[in-house]
Amino acid sequence: MNRLPFIVILLITTTFLILTATAEEDAPPPPPTPVLSSLGCDDKCGKRCAKSGYKERCLKYCGICCEKCQGCVPSTPYADKAECPCYRDLKNPKGKDKCP
Repeated sequence: MNRLPFIVILLITTTFLILTATAEEDAPPPPPTPVLSSLGCDDKCGKRCAKSGYKERCLKYCGICCEKCQGCVPSTPYADKAECPCYRDLKNPKGKDKCP
């Protein structure tokens, strides 16, 4: 029995999968959302999360909180959340602080 068609299909499929995976890795990150940029959330959250051990997670949740609180974020990593009552009062579904 001739295996040539099977081998050709296998090579084409493998090549396609490799090219697809490479294209996804090379894709540039999406631009920041206009809302976060206009409120200055990127800079504010960068300062807030500067000393975080989990920086990506901190930036993600800080950005969510900043947007909901119209750009209000405590000024430094150790600043009291009372600077921004909205930021302080946001809770996750378990009742714990949502904002870092």
